[in-house]
Amino acid sequence: MTTDLPRKLGLIDSLAIIVGIVIGGGIFLVPNLVARNLTTVPMILAVWLFAGVVTFFGALACAELGTAFPSTGGQYVFLREAYGPLAGFLCGWSMFTVARTAQVAWMAVIFSLYVSYFIPLGAVASKALGLAMIVLFAAINYRGVHGGAIIQKSFTLAKLVGLLIIIGSAFLLGGHAAPHIPTPAAEFSLSSFGVALIACLLAYDGWVQLSFVAGEIQNPKRNVLLALSLGCAAIIAIYLLANLAYLRVLSIPEIAASDHVGATATERVLGPAGGTLVSAIILVSILGTLNGCFLTSPRVYFAQAADGLFFRKFAEVHPRYQTPGFAILAQAAWAAVLVVTGSYETLVDYALFATWLFYGLMVAGVMVLRRKRPEVERPYRMWGYPVTPLLFVAITGWFLVNMLVTRPVPAFAGLGLILIGIPVFYIWVPKAAR
Repeated sequence: MTTDLPRKLGLIDSLAIIVGIVIGGGIFLVPNLVARNLTTVPMILAVWLFAGVVTFFGALACAELGTAFPSTGGQYVFLREAYGPLAGFLCGWSMFTVARTAQVAWMAVIFSLYVSYFIPLGAVASKALGLAMIVLFAAINYRGVHGGAIIQKSFTLAKLVGLLIIIGSAFLLGGHAAPHIPTPAAEFSLSSFGVALIACLLAYDGWVQLSFVAGEIQNPKRNVLLALSLGCAAIIAIYLLANLAYLRVLSIPEIAASDHVGATATERVLGPAGGTLVSAIILVSILGTLNGCFLTSPRVYFAQAADGLFFRKFAEVHPRYQTPGFAILAQAAWAAVLVVTGSYETLVDYALFATWLFYGLMVAGVMVLRRKRPEVERPYRMWGYPVTPLLFVAITGWFLVNMLVTRPVPAFAGLGLILIGIPVFYIWVPKAAR
């Protein structure tokens, strides 16, 4: 069977992937964590902007690599080219065993929990609904990238409209909200800023997944750069506007005290219907992210298998639908196991360290490949090089060290899961493929 995937994704499809995957439930919840650590409006906006700029630098690095190596698998391909097959294998290994499959399972379970806002569900019914969502989106993307792209555009548009309603209502009607509680002045603390920054960076996570489908994007030398840059810029703008909207109707202590900031702010302006609106938008956001995971992540296992670094079956392309069908089904099956066993929650926590380790290695790969492969055509060269990739790598290093110090159990567990892949690589992978 062929191991080529047709280029069917245009610029709008690519934008829908990055915006739809990144904007999930974080913007409705993370402001609470930020307000607990930063007590002035300028600092709250500054940390969101700084996290967005760091994310933008990562996206620019991804754009240089994606236009130079516009292949299916994205991040896996970049690491393979920069550091060799072992690094690529460990990236794909951690994604399939932990990171991306646990992400799918977690999103499916969170969806069922938010459905309970409208329809009470027992434990069994909740798991059954989560499994049904996994099966549904696996089936949609199994039957063709075009169908998955249509779903992605629809959910992305719906969540953007919902967010604009929330933001617009806060600015237009926020003057009728309850008066603000005075916020006591506080000295700037680097440690508090760092805790808030981690929360914001997690809210921006997901941008790298566009690179997974680089081999299916039309005119990748143009559209990969445009989608990453325009998508990240739009996300930064939306996040800043959402925070300004919250701050217009709630005081900082109120934001810090609310576990569901988006719902609290919207209820303040629109009444009980506001909470229902936010819950509906979060449901749509979760579904968009879930669909995006099936649209993108299986391409990594597909590319890895095509190189002989994973089960060969994963490299098969469905003869009719032209999708990596087996890789999609395998991701769905493993995610379903994680839902049933309940182990997804622990694995999501463990996967955070591995995810950011490979982010840092990927961005550092821009510098490595400029020296190692100078002959490769680079339609786009990362703006601000080498300062911008060095800044991203430095912040990633700080992020990882902070995890090892403040959350040693999940950090060392995540590192251990990566290290387990090293003997697996040498035992399992044929010498020729290494």
